[in-house]
Formats: sequence, C-alpha cells, structure tokens
Amino acid sequence: MKAVRRFTVHARVPDELTGLTELATNLRWTWHPPTRDLFASMDDALFRRVRDPLRMLAEVPASRLDELARDPEFLARTREASEDLRRYLTEPRWFQRRVEQAGDGERFPGAVAYFSMEFGVHEALPNYSGGLGVLAGDHLKAASDLGVPMIGVGPLYRAGYFRQSLSLDGWQVEHYPVIDPSGLPLELLTEPSGEPVHVRVAMPGGRDLLAQVWQARVGRVPLLLLDTDVEENDEDLRGVTDRLYGGDDDHRIRQEILAGIGGMRAVRRYCELTGHPQPEVFHTNEGHAGFLGLERVREVLAAGELTFDEALSAVRAGTVFTTHTPVSAGLDRFEVDLVRHYFGDGRLLPGVDVERVLALGAEDDPRRFNVAYMGLRLAQRANGVSALHGKVSRRMFAKLWPGFDTEEVPISSVTNGVHGPTWVAREMSALLGGRDEEWGHDGDGSGIDPNVTDEQLWALRRELRGNLVEEVRRRAREAWLQRGASALELGWTERIFDPDVLTVGFARRVPTYKRLTLMLRDPDRLRALLLDDSRPIQIVVAGKSHPADEGGKALIQQIVKFVDDPAVRERMVFLPDYGMSMARYLYRGCDVWLNTPTRPLEACGTSGMKAALNGCLNLSIRDGWWDEYYDGSNGWAIPTADGVTDPLLRDDLEAAALYDLLGQQVAPLFYDRDASGVPRGWISMIWHTLRTLGPRVQASRMVREYVESYYGPAATTVAAATADGYAGARSLAAYRARVDACWPLVRVVSTDLSVDSGDAFVVGSPVRVTARVDLAELDESDVEVQAVVGRVGDTDDLADVVTVPLSPCGRGEFAGTLRLPFAGSLGYTVRVLPRHPLLASPAELGKVVLA
Repeated sequence: MKAVRRFTVHARVPDELTGLTELATNLRWTWHPPTRDLFASMDDALFRRVRDPLRMLAEVPASRLDELARDPEFLARTREASEDLRRYLTEPRWFQRRVEQAGDGERFPGAVAYFSMEFGVHEALPNYSGGLGVLAGDHLKAASDLGVPMIGVGPLYRAGYFRQSLSLDGWQVEHYPVIDPSGLPLELLTEPSGEPVHVRVAMPGGRDLLAQVWQARVGRVPLLLLDTDVEENDEDLRGVTDRLYGGDDDHRIRQEILAGIGGMRAVRRYCELTGHPQPEVFHTNEGHAGFLGLERVREVLAAGELTFDEALSAVRAGTVFTTHTPVSAGLDRFEVDLVRHYFGDGRLLPGVDVERVLALGAEDDPRRFNVAYMGLRLAQRANGVSALHGKVSRRMFAKLWPGFDTEEVPISSVTNGVHGPTWVAREMSALLGGRDEEWGHDGDGSGIDPNVTDEQLWALRRELRGNLVEEVRRRAREAWLQRGASALELGWTERIFDPDVLTVGFARRVPTYKRLTLMLRDPDRLRALLLDDSRPIQIVVAGKSHPADEGGKALIQQIVKFVDDPAVRERMVFLPDYGMSMARYLYRGCDVWLNTPTRPLEACGTSGMKAALNGCLNLSIRDGWWDEYYDGSNGWAIPTADGVTDPLLRDDLEAAALYDLLGQQVAPLFYDRDASGVPRGWISMIWHTLRTLGPRVQASRMVREYVESYYGPAATTVAAATADGYAGARSLAAYRARVDACWPLVRVVSTDLSVDSGDAFVVGSPVRVTARVDLAELDESDVEVQAVVGRVGDTDDLADVVTVPLSPCGRGEFAGTLRLPFAGSLGYTVRVLPRHPLLASPAELGKVVLA
C-alpha cells in the first residue's frame, strides 16, 4: 500500500527546552560545533545516526526530553547556546564596520537578493545537485558570518536531487526519495491571518501557478524556497518543483519563470511581512533565474511613467550576473516559440512587450532564446568564477560587444571560495587556531598557531585518514549489499584501504570534460602504482552523472568495472551516492586531491579548495582556480598537452604525465620519513598550503570581493539612477537613444602622431596624438576619444595595448600625450567610445568607432 498523503508529526518539546527548537531550525548549527555538541549530548548515538538536530528532537523519546528539562546543567547549556545565537544574529560584523568606514562617494546596499536554482547548505536540506548549489550555500553562510544583509531565493524541490546506487554490472541507478518540507528545517511563510503566503505567476491558457514560500534560516540570512506542490494548482503545475534539473524544456522554463519572477514576488512579500529592507542589488547566480530582471522592469513600469528603456536602465544598475559556464553548448537555450508561448499573452508580465523580452535573449540563431545572453543584457556588472574562467567568458560572449578586443569585454572575475567552518575538520581548526571560527579570514594566515609542530600535524593527518578508511569500508560494504551481494561474501570489505597508505581522492559530478576515467588510460600503469610493494597508493572515487547523461554513466561503469577486479579492489573503490556528508570525509582524510578536467573547461572547481583547507595537497590540471593559485610548492600541476587537437592523444599524454607525477614525485615525497616517522618534506608542503591558500580560498574573501567590487558600486549606481523620480535612468535611456541614432554617422576623420622637433621614437619618450572626429549630432561630453598604442606584427593587429584619453580642443579636435611603452614595432590608432556617468564601463553599450 502507498500513502495518499505524507505529513510530519512534530515532537512535543517541554517549555523549558523551547530554545532547542530555535537552535535546530537555524542552520547555523551546520557550521557551529558547540551547537552540535549540545544536541549530541542528548543522545550521542542517535545524533551520530541522524546528524540533524530537528530530526533529533523528533526521535528523542519524550521521557528523555522530560529528563533534560529537569537537568540544570543541560538547561544552562541550552540558555548559553541560545544567547550565543542571538548575539551572532544581532551584533555588528564586518559589513556593518565597513559601512561605517565608507569614504566619500561610497555606498553599500541595505540588502542584496541572491538568486540560484539550488542551494547546498547541508544534507539536512537536500536542495542541491553539486558544485553550483554548494557554492550558493557557502555564499549565504559567508554573507551571514560577515553580516552582509542578504536574502537567498530559489525553488524547493519535492524530490531534491537523486540518490545514486549501482546495479550489479556497475550502471548508475537513480532514486528520488520524496521529502516533506514540514520535516525539514523550514518554516512556512504566512500572512497575518495565518494562511500561507501564495506567490502567483500567470501561465498560458488563463491559468495561474501558485507557490507557497518556505523559509530556511542560514545564520543571519533568510533563504526563501518556492514550492508549487499546493492543492490549488492543477496536477501538472503542482509538479513544477518536483525535481531539480528534471523534465523537458517546457518543464524547465516553468521552473526558471518561477525562480526569477515568482522569486522576486516572494522577496517583496517577505520584506513587507517582516520589515526586512527591500533589496537594492540583485545577484543572479547563473542564467537560470535571469527572468527576475524582467519582473523588476515590470515593477518599475507599474510604479511610474517610465518607458521600457528607462526602466531597463534602472534595473541594470542594480543587477550582478555570475556565469559558471565555460562552453557555449552549456548555456540554457529555449525555442523562441516556447518563450512567446509563456510571455505572449501579456498576463505574466503586464506592460512588458514580448518582443522586448525576446530581444534580450536574442542570439545568432533566430529560433533560439539564450538565457545567459538575457542575464548579461539585464545586468550592468558580470563576472566569471576564476581568473581563467573570466578570460574564457570574455571570449565566449565577445560577440555581445563587437569591435572590442577580448580583454576589454566587460566581464571580470571573482574566484569562488569555500566556507571554512563548514568544510574544515573540527580537529584541524582546533589544532591550527584553537577556536571554532573560520581561521585565516583576515587574509594573512595569522589564524594558524605558530607553536604547532610537524609531529602534531602529521598525527592529525593520520587520524583523519584513518576516519576516512573506516568510512570507505562501511560505504563499500553498503554499496555491495545494494548491488545484490551476500553479507557472507563481503569479508574482504573489512580489509580495503590501509590507514598508512597514500590516499588519493577524486570526487565530483561526472560530465565528460571532468575526465573521470583519465586515470584508466593505461590500466597496467595504474595497477602498478596501486600495488607497489614499497610506495603503494589507494584511490577513492565518487561522483554522480546527470540522469540523462548516458555518456557520464558509461564512464562510471568503466571505473566500477576496473575496481571490481579482486586484484585491485582493496586499493581502489568507487563509492556511490556522493553528497555533502561523504565529501566531508574525503576532503579531510585524503592526502592528495586529484582533478583532471580538459583545460579550460573547469570554470572554478571548489572541491580542491575544501581539501586544501584540511591539509590535503592538490594534484590537478591547471584549470579553474588552480591555474591562478598553484605556486609550485602547494601541490602539483599536471602538464597539459595544449595544442594537441586529437582528444585521445591528448588524454594519453596527460594520463602519462599523471602517472609520472604520482610515481616519481608524489609517492616518494609521502613515504620519505625521518627517524621519527614524519615525512618532513610532505609536511612542509602542507604548512605552505595552509598558510598561503588558507586565506585565499575562503568564501569570506569571495563575498568581501563581491561587496567591494560589485554590490557597493551597484548600490551607488542604483541610487544615482533612481533618485528624483528616476532622473538618472531617464537620462541614461535618453542618452542611449541619442547614441543609437547618431553612432552610425560618427567617424574619425584624421589622426596624427608626432614627437618634438629633433627627438626620435625612444621608449618612454612623450608623443603627441591628435585627431579630428565627426561627432554627428553628439556633444564632445557624450564621447571619450582615446589613443591606443601597442605592439604590431605582420597583420597590423595591436597587442599589449596602452590607451590614453584625448582631450577636446574644440570643433571636433582632440589631442593628448602618451609615452611610448615598448621598443620594437609599434602601432597606434584612435577610437571613439560612449561616455555617461551611469555607465560602468566604456564598453558597456558595445559601441566603438575606430580610425
């Protein structure tokens, strides 16, 4: 029999213990060990099993709760924990101090709304699939720690992401356990009447999609999650939030409309009900929630007598767009007819012309609507997630800014970070800094206790490796039982892995570019490394393939087939159902973190950061974050076969380099011990990693960068655009219209470059550049005229350019002086760019006139 309805019965908590409910429902406990200790003291064995304070309260016997309610010591600890949480939630933190120290012209937002299709805060709230969601969760946690006033927004999935198991032949099998939100650390957002808040989004055919709003408390940050499984919806609409990244394009666009447009409406209602400041800045984490910008345009249009272009100028000023995609094929696209189907009747966004919507997502193929293009066109500030990914993104989206060199495309980068308190082993934090807080967050590594010895660090690394070995044995046994093996034939699982053997970890999603099976290119060489008599290695592999990715599943099957061999199965395992709980053991217990993407297809890749914070050394292709953070002493860089166009040959070459590094550098260093049994060279690399990478890979560093370089400037521009009845937005829209009309007629009539009489062209010498420009109907104040000088080759293309603004001299004449930057063959040109005080960059409008 199957239940017709699922519901959760909550425990009766004695009045004396009501503080426990607040502690259990605020997800700060996920990164605050003292709070976890309090719940563990109620029933240690139960807490180790459930790892969730809210479930703990539901499963602890009522008699035990009554006993604790009479325990003065436990009551005192509960009061202390509650007071500590209240202090954390209310005291001024970094952001508040930064606002107080703001200089002239600096402004910071009263609130930021952060939109993402998934949030990985903890396995107790299974609303994520992988790196994007875990990053979003870390972003919220770091914002909370720093005091950044942020609201998270996204859908709540009734099935979350799938659970993974393996068939007997090693094929991935997906399971979708249904979750009950009332049993999660969530609260239903309600109206003053007590009725649930319902966000309403129009659907074609005169129907409405309703969503109720659940709130998670991530420290100081409210996370709003939209759920369409409500009785008022038709059956097909109830399923909009059934699965993360599930369904066809029609299902997907409904999810994205709900996330962006419904999410905006949820934020507005939440702020009205709670008094939380309305956000001024809106951060779109990938294009999936990009429709939020259209809802904001609708709001502005509904509030006053503005045109679409004027409203768009105001909306763009406060929008930040982060792309995580390194290849065009990975961008979300919908058929134009599908977009027209949802937006065409005007009910979804009253007052917004569907043709303007389609223009925002237009790309080369007139039949397709590009969600990332829409996100970029709706945002004044955009970034990739590592320095290398910023370069890749500038190339990938360069066609949106024609006429500009790739490096001038206005997409910068903020390298991702990870939330230290979530991912660092508690024992490591205690050893290095002696406290439960994020260490090294000030950026100088000063949080590390200088008195810790090599022996202490090595002892801890052995302890963490031993914990991982126990977990590997437990999970391997469970996996084989799920595959149909008998318990009687699994005695060998008690012998797999060795607490004293060099342990390599490889765990991540399994798209093709991650090259899960690169390590299998030469099975004999890999087998020899695993079984070496004096310097063996052991490898733990984990990862999920998207349910629709048959190629990814085939890669997993290849790995499983190799590790099923009795000759190697005690030295190499594949653990199914990779998630946050497994990840913590891997990051903390592995000695080496392996990453073998095809460069440059890894946008960032934060798993190696989490491992590094625990004293694990990275062995990786120089891609994503490792490309900029590798320094030659904090791990190893696998050489890449750049320029080799045959992908199979490239894999062979890079796999051979991997085997060489493991056998000739990594393993020898690990096993090189002194008389006391300590590998001094290895420990030296760990210390260097902790001191140099520790502060740089923290999510606190990442969020501070967003505040300083994105949220703050956006808030300043928003204030200028919206003040005095949107005077700034009106001015910018009028300027854009004038530039659009005149730009085809603007031209550089003539230019000249000269030196003083008798001088020669010598490095560093000043030269004078003059230009005559026909501005059509534009004023001199409407443009910036620049001289551009750089190296030239056979094609006369400029490289390593230096730009200098030219000053107006009247009657279309411009002049300026620059110093010659290089010796050798140089060239110069003159160009004209738009200029307006509310533009974030001269390239923003994608307009340039060259001489």
